[in-house]
This record gives sequence, C-alpha cells and structure tokens, in this order.
Amino acid sequence: MTTIHTIILSVIEGITEFLPISSTGHMILAGKILGINSTDFTKSFEIIIQLGSICAVAVLYLKTLFKNLDLLKKTFVAFLPTAVLGLIFYKIIKTYLLDNVWVVLASLFIGGIVIIWFEKKLAKTAPDQKIVPIDSNSISYKKAFYIGLAQSVAMIPGVSRSAATIVGGQLLGLSRTQIVEFSFILAIPTMAAATLLDVYKNYHLFSSADIGQLSLGFIVSFVVALIAIKTFLKYIKKNSLSSFGWYRIVLAIISFIVFIKL
Repeated sequence: MTTIHTIILSVIEGITEFLPISSTGHMILAGKILGINSTDFTKSFEIIIQLGSICAVAVLYLKTLFKNLDLLKKTFVAFLPTAVLGLIFYKIIKTYLLDNVWVVLASLFIGGIVIIWFEKKLAKTAPDQKIVPIDSNSISYKKAFYIGLAQSVAMIPGVSRSAATIVGGQLLGLSRTQIVEFSFILAIPTMAAATLLDVYKNYHLFSSADIGQLSLGFIVSFVVALIAIKTFLKYIKKNSLSSFGWYRIVLAIISFIVFIKL
C-alpha cells in the first residue's frame, strides 16, 4: 500500500462508515480496483482505520452519553450481541469473508432492495417518523438488544452496520432520526472493540511503516467522518434512504460487470 492508497481508503471509510452503504464493502472494492494486494495488514487496516471515524462520533456524542446514563446502559446492551458473535466468528469472517468481492456485491445488491422496499413501506405507514430526535425513553432494553442483533448481521461485508441498525430500529418503532443517532452512538463500542481485538491478535505483524500508515488513516478518516456525520443528519431530516438503496444496486451491478471481466 502506498500513501495515496492509504488516503483514498481512509476518505472512503470516513464518508461511508455511517451511511447505509457499507464502509467495509467499499474499501474491499476500492482495494481491488486500486490493485492493492490482500494481506493480513490490509485486512487489519480496513478494520483499524474505522477507529478514526468512531472517534469522530465520540467527539460529537460522548457528552450526551455521560449526561444520560440510561442511554449509555442501553448502548452497552445493544453492543453485546455483536461482541459475542464477533468473538465467535472473527476468524471465519477475516479469513473467508473480508476479502470476498462476490459476498460484498451480493450483500450490496440485496441490501439495496431491502432499503428501497422498506422506505416505501415506511412512507405509507409512518411518514412523519424521520423528524423525531433521539430519546432514551423510547428505546427499551429489549429494543436495544434487538437492535444489537440487527447490527450483528453487518459482520457480513457489504451488509452495512448503519443500514442494519436503521432498518432494525425503525421496525421496532423508532423514528429515523432516533435510530440513526443511536446507530452512531452504538458504533463507538462496536468498532472500538473490533479494532482492539484485531490489534491484539495482529500487532506483532505491524512494522513501523505500517504504524505510520495506520496513523495517517486514522487522522484522515476522523476528519472526513466529522463532516459526513453532520451532513447525513441534515439529509435524513428531509429525505428518505431510498437513494442509498438505488446507489447500492447500481454499484453492485457496475462492480459485477467490472470484476467479471478481470
């Protein structure tokens, strides 16, 4: 990986981490297009630079969490399913799924269809849901756990953690803004744990040059994510998520055509 590769992947991570389009899927596709060889380091890089994006969320929401102990507890409950399943399936995911383009494309395509269908259904049944802000009283511990289960599906590359939690939360009756903000907050322990687990298992493989690339990736993804989070929140207050569904489908089809010819 070159410095340019590091910057490109980090910008992609910062933009896509909190959008319902799968940051991991985008980085895998971008890596293939850029001709980056898949190694243990590149796989770890795709996981670890997400910490930059998560720190952006922490900057924006940590004060809210410390002022709302109940919300903090519910975030922990929502985190548990992914934590347990992540530990169980970590090796399988990193070995067989994290570099699999076809899994990513299938997940992007199917996820796009689900988002479009769900948004059409939601528009008919609850057209005003998207303007209600986050409120811990509307998220019970049971709902938090179910949202966590929905999030765990995103361990499959291309599914999108954001999309899984948003759809799961709205199915449970949360407004779009509520579940999007809760999804942001839930990302803090989820991605921090994923990063720490990967560092613990692979730190001995990193050279000083690798650490430099990881540091650069962290900074770039942090700055870009700050902008992306604020922009996304403004967007969803006035728009549905259908455009992201169509984007996923088009990206999957174009990428399929590109990779089938390689």
